[in-house]
Amino acid sequence: MADKPNLKEIDSFDRSKLKKTETNEKNTLPTKETIEQEKQS
Repeated sequence: MADKPNLKEIDSFDRSKLKKTETNEKNTLPTKETIEQEKQS
């Protein structure tokens, strides 16, 4: 019985109480031009 999760909390969870958040990419990948400039330096 201990290895099975209790799903009662999930059934009663109210998604409308969650706040809307914006996700922003912090570490963007360099462009091909930037990589070429680094190689030439």
